Amino acid sequence: MASSTSYIAGVHAVAELLKQRSGDVQRLLIKKGRHDGRVQELLKLAQNAGIEVEELDLAELEKRCPNPHQGVVAETVRARSARSEADLNALLDKLQSDALLLILDGVTDPHNLGACLRTADAAGVNAVIVPKDKSASLNDTVSRVASGAAESMPLVTVTNLARCMKSLQERGIWLIGTADEADHTLYQQDLTGPIALVMGSEGSGLRRLTREHCDHLVSIPMAGAVSSLNVSVATGVALFEAVRQRS
Repeated sequence: MASSTSYIAGVHAVAELLKQRSGDVQRLLIKKGRHDGRVQELLKLAQNAGIEVEELDLAELEKRCPNPHQGVVAETVRARSARSEADLNALLDKLQSDALLLILDGVTDPHNLGACLRTADAAGVNAVIVPKDKSASLNDTVSRVASGAAESMPLVTVTNLARCMKSLQERGIWLIGTADEADHTLYQQDLTGPIALVMGSEGSGLRRLTREHCDHLVSIPMAGAVSSLNVSVATGVALFEAVRQRS
């Protein structure tokens, strides 16, 4: 769980925060002299939510938030946390169409987690599931890289990933894991119906127990000298192949 006071930076991330959880925002910080249309939209959202707006010069803004900010920063006052497994079950119970889930096994780089959340949001994923241990937490870097998706995409943290995967299977959700050595390729796999794509860590891939709980393992064909893709890139390839098949 993040600290009680944190800063969300960037136009897209702040816009989604104001739309999704305006109650978490104590004040909106704007760089002096920035009055373009995108900022005007944020000011309107802040005004409608009764949020204080403060204009700061660049030096003061960067003192408050050293991360890249585009002249826009939201100061939050509540701790941000991921959803629970109970939240996931409630979400799945309400689905009106086949589930499309993303499971990230051991993705510890917050930049990769943020990029995966952004891709998942674009692909129409219902929720992203991560283990409590050996996973990046929902922090300011994740929010910035996700460019708003950290505020809109349900991120579910589970204590026992293998047990969660088994419960998904009991719901009729097929688990499709990615592994470089798999004989079956992503493009040969049926990705329609209720599925969860399971992606491994940046270095070692899927853990043994996670791999054993998958219904199918697939590889992403590589034509060049590079043997594997960054996990966020591989996630994008896999998710949008699923989108292509499902549409």
